[in-house]
Amino acid sequence: MATEVKVPQDLWQDDGMEAVITNWLASDGATVRKGALIAEIMVEKSQFEITAPADGALTITKQVDDIVRKGDVIGQIT
Repeated sequence: MATEVKVPQDLWQDDGMEAVITNWLASDGATVRKGALIAEIMVEKSQFEITAPADGALTITKQVDDIVRKGDVIGQIT
């Protein structure tokens, strides 16, 4: 069963704001551990880190420079 990697709901206050994926710290297909840093996103001038919600193989569904919002799925872990 796949676990979705989502942009967390609590990173910033304004629900209408957009973020940009600035870096993937794990590559597509990499094995990741729960809690490991796997991506970075930028909201205005603030950088935020995304951690793996589960152990498994990462599948990236959004690429660097893609625009995302709170709750968007940016990958999956199987």
